[in-house]
Amino acid sequence: MEGPTVKEKIVLEKTCVFFKKLKPVLKWFLVIVLSAGIGGGIVAVSTINDWNSDDSFEEVSQDNDCSVTGINLHGTINTYIPQHAENDSFFNYDSIASEDVIWIIKHANENKDIKAILVEVDSAGGYPVAGEEISVAIKNSKKPVVGFIRQTGASAAYWAISGADKIFASKNSDVGSIGVTMSYLNNVDKNKNEGYTYEQLSAGKYKDSGDPDKSLTQEEKDLFMRDINIVYNNFVEAVAQNRGLAIDIVKSFADGSTVLGEKAKELGLIDEIGGLPEVEKYLEQLTGEKPEICWE
Repeated sequence: MEGPTVKEKIVLEKTCVFFKKLKPVLKWFLVIVLSAGIGGGIVAVSTINDWNSDDSFEEVSQDNDCSVTGINLHGTINTYIPQHAENDSFFNYDSIASEDVIWIIKHANENKDIKAILVEVDSAGGYPVAGEEISVAIKNSKKPVVGFIRQTGASAAYWAISGADKIFASKNSDVGSIGVTMSYLNNVDKNKNEGYTYEQLSAGKYKDSGDPDKSLTQEEKDLFMRDINIVYNNFVEAVAQNRGLAIDIVKSFADGSTVLGEKAKELGLIDEIGGLPEVEKYLEQLTGEKPEICWE
């Protein structure tokens, strides 16, 4: 039988925290119920008393045999995944939420049995805030974080893993893609040919800027490029800081392209060439014991 998913664990933890806060009120309520002669109150009060244990949730979330927490950073990186998204036919199942990754890192740091965190990356990127959030959580981890890039660690996914203490990648991996895009298809000519006319009804000069059914003015394009360049510079600065490189050096190759593993190592984007076997060997040297990886 499979254990709870990351999302289910988050809901369980939040529920436990909520009821712990309500404990004093609920306890008095149950005492009143018990005194009124309704059975079951003693068991309920006993259950509430059990919530005093701060270790109760950690026991659910981590196997006692684990020494390394494994995180799969796969697919599109979002800040969150909507509740019940699995019922949405338009939902991209190949997705990961930064809030879930942050949650896993937090609990790995709180678990005394966990010696290190391993992040496996196979993602072409996603949203910049999500990449930034994961990068900060990795960088601030009390436990060492090792990353290894499989096929792809690009764009926001690279931003995310750049905060790791050590990064491995295959010599055939695609790494980098330090750049920002907001490109989209313009439907104006297509709509005109099909007899559609765009009726502009908006308050605020730039409210419908970027709507694919209207032409983009130069002023609107300048506005978007202003923000794109800001995010780009933030990306470059984060990589430079996380990897211990000069900003000018990062900018010299931050053209939005990816490079293969050997070139990525030469540029300082990764530390070692290798896959999971090499990573496990490194983890054994790092922790002084054979790693037992439990994937979340």
